[in-house]
Amino acid sequence: MPQMSPLLWLNLYIFFLLSFLLFLIFNYFLTQTDKKQKLLSNFSTNQKPWKW
Repeated sequence: MPQMSPLLWLNLYIFFLLSFLLFLIFNYFLTQTDKKQKLLSNFSTNQKPWKW
């Protein structure tokens, strides 16, 4: 498709990069919350009641 202007290719490239970055950021925050939930659940199950 050589008739497409170079500006359009640049727009497509920038759009691809932005979507990829958004996906990475979203994925990072999702995994962070998942790790926090696992950590909290492990902490709550590992707490042992005091036996005096």
